[in-house]
Amino acid sequence: MVFTAGQIAGILEGEVEGNPDISVHKLAKIEEGEIGSLTFLANPKYTSHIYTTKASVTIVNKDFVPEQHIETTMIKVDDAYESFSKLLQYYNEVKNNKVGIESPVFKADDAVYGDNFYLGAFAYIGNKVIIGNNVKIYPNVFIGDNVRIDDNVTIFAGARIYSETVIGKNCMIHSGAIIGADGFGYSPNKNGEFIRVPQTGNVVLEDNVDVGAGTTIDRATLGSTLIRKGVKLDNQIQIAHNVEIGKNTVIAAQTGIAGSAKIGENCMIGGQVGIVGHITIGNNVKIQAQSGIGRNIKDNEVLQGSPALTYGDFNKSYVHFKNLPKIVKKIEKLEKKIDSDQNNG
Repeated sequence: MVFTAGQIAGILEGEVEGNPDISVHKLAKIEEGEIGSLTFLANPKYTSHIYTTKASVTIVNKDFVPEQHIETTMIKVDDAYESFSKLLQYYNEVKNNKVGIESPVFKADDAVYGDNFYLGAFAYIGNKVIIGNNVKIYPNVFIGDNVRIDDNVTIFAGARIYSETVIGKNCMIHSGAIIGADGFGYSPNKNGEFIRVPQTGNVVLEDNVDVGAGTTIDRATLGSTLIRKGVKLDNQIQIAHNVEIGKNTVIAAQTGIAGSAKIGENCMIGGQVGIVGHITIGNNVKIQAQSGIGRNIKDNEVLQGSPALTYGDFNKSYVHFKNLPKIVKKIEKLEKKIDSDQNNG
């Protein structure tokens, strides 16, 4: 795709300083810019690169005033970083705006879909599926029976959406994600054998939820596993049955959340965190990477460690953790001195 500086300025509501007809067809870092590329300058420590970059067009803040001659055409905006992000989003929308049904696919006769629908080759759409407008389903996706998908959803290649799942507006589900598989529900009988407990619930993703590649979200035993509005899930996360995650919470890769845990709103959870089942985590909680959470957490706590301590207590304790060998040696010296004094006394 090719855009001129003038067209880009129109999209960003910016001002061109230079040649409005110069065209770009790719994106680049400012220090790696080439002819035909578009870049941006937001961080002052990269300012020197604007005088040497070969990028044809550079997005800058309106208050930027060059101190040397520059070759690149500038587009001046209120916030260069925000504008570049907006442009990336626009680029993705244009690039991914596929429509039509490829072949071969399977779509049940009673499945319905809205306008601007795209269905990639080898996809499967089950019975009584309802799909909204502007939905893009890439090749090799499986959509089970009775699934509901609202407007502006993108499901990338190889994702699996089990039956009865509900997906809200503007969601993005990446390759290899599995939504709605059975929860890990087993009950031992008198012989010590584990009997499968039927998982009859579903998964509900509210609006604006992103699910990373390889992430798994289990269906509820009864009721729903709930992923609230605006939640962002990284790659390779495990969310067990009947978990509820509050709106605008973000979770990094390789985190595991056990069954029936309730996580509040606006939480930030680092990578490789483990959360036990049947606990409640409050709102605005921050959990550092590799922490283990085994108790209820109040609002606004910051935690680290396994088992997790408050962030301040962890840092104070860590001073002693790392000095433990020295502390042991001091204790051994004191014990020897005490023994010696007692023997001499």
